[in-house]
Amino acid sequence: MYYTSTRDKSIRISSAEAITRGISAEGGLFVPTEIPQITLDDIKRIGTLPYTGRAKEILKLYLTDFTEDELNYCVEGAYKKTSFSSEKIAPLYKISDKESILELWRGPTCAFKDMALQLLPYLLSVSASKTLKDTKIVILVATSGDTGKAALEGFKDVENTQILVFYPVDGVSPMQKLQMTTQEGNNVSVCAIKGNFDDAQSGVKSIFTNSEIKKKFAENHLAFSSANSINWGRLVPQIVYYVSAYCDMVENGSLNLGEEMNVVVPTGNFGNILAAYYAKRMGVPIGKLICASNSNNVLTDFLKTGTYDKNRNFYCTASPSMDILISSNLERLLFHLSGENDAEVREYMKSLADSGKYTVEQKLFEKIKELFRAGYCDDALTKATIKENFDKYHYLCDTHTAVAVRVYEDYVGESGDNTPTVIASTANPYKFSASVLSALTSNIKSTDEFSMVDELHALTGAPVPPQLATLKDKKVRFSDVTTKDDMANVVFKMLNI
Repeated sequence: MYYTSTRDKSIRISSAEAITRGISAEGGLFVPTEIPQITLDDIKRIGTLPYTGRAKEILKLYLTDFTEDELNYCVEGAYKKTSFSSEKIAPLYKISDKESILELWRGPTCAFKDMALQLLPYLLSVSASKTLKDTKIVILVATSGDTGKAALEGFKDVENTQILVFYPVDGVSPMQKLQMTTQEGNNVSVCAIKGNFDDAQSGVKSIFTNSEIKKKFAENHLAFSSANSINWGRLVPQIVYYVSAYCDMVENGSLNLGEEMNVVVPTGNFGNILAAYYAKRMGVPIGKLICASNSNNVLTDFLKTGTYDKNRNFYCTASPSMDILISSNLERLLFHLSGENDAEVREYMKSLADSGKYTVEQKLFEKIKELFRAGYCDDALTKATIKENFDKYHYLCDTHTAVAVRVYEDYVGESGDNTPTVIASTANPYKFSASVLSALTSNIKSTDEFSMVDELHALTGAPVPPQLATLKDKKVRFSDVTTKDDMANVVFKMLNI
């Protein structure tokens, strides 16, 4: 299995090289040159395995330069030796005959990013041993909330690595901010930026592709890599949980082997739903891929019109991890569906950089429409959905999951499609206590985050994850704020170069 770039398909590199580099030199994203296939018999066999076994079976199809022992080391280290609150790692919660919640937040930071970011440090360390010698890896991360903490926790004190996370100063929840700014570890650093997630993400990308910075790094025996979903090592573990979800849907009788399931994903950067697309391409019987957005509905508009236009108002919402107007992983989808037309993708990305918009060719748009459905909801509907879901099923979901639930309900109402459906639940509700509590009651007595946690627990009985409850006693370590234009200097300062 080789990997190429969405902007230069002449490139052929191994998975270890793709994971170590993070992003291609010309700014493209690495993708597999072919999508491996699995049969229904394969799915039946994989379904008899625990999550770690399922992960190994899928990962070995993409990471063909990893030995069996190396994959065992990576997978067992990520999912057996770290704290997941469910033995199933990514359990399904069936709330109705046709609707199941895929709980992806059972890891140590209570967000779906743990599913990949507990594994990525292992993948990266093995990859680096194959491709880099006597070089320290510098992980740069832009986060809209959850990726930052999950990456920090995953890479904390990992040998021969240094990690720096940038987050929008007013664009994350209080709990997300505390998780990052109190992070322990000798190789970690965190800095806020004045701006939104797109500013942080574009700033990181510009550092990655700056030839002068790369030269300076090489002189100091340093190399960049990424923990964002632009890194294939972040994306490939996410494919696993959609295969696993299908196995569990068959196991619990929600569908028969071979029958389709729909998938609904709340998404901002398009990585999580792209992983479901890869699972579908592999042969998992997935019907519609339903993309759920909040008021920053650039993806909804694109999937309905074929025009991607980031020239619009940016909203800070109750679902901040989706407050994104530049969805990086969409580039990978465009490459695959255009027939690997790197010239076409380059033109779209150039247009996005120059004018903030592009319109895809009609033939490409028809392929997108066949695969995807899309919808969005605002904060008022998000909160109404949290209350309706809790009142009806006594199931408490966070603000991002609520967006997906509402979009799913709207889709069923419009289409009449009653296909059994998996809804990706991306965060524990206590990460957004203020918003979730205000959705359930107007009689809020609390004024600070942790009092709201207690009040929400008293109201719902939902267990409070201990790793969130203990944050109030931790000391803030990182309080720096910078601008997008000064991010490179922050990196140099952290590394003392």
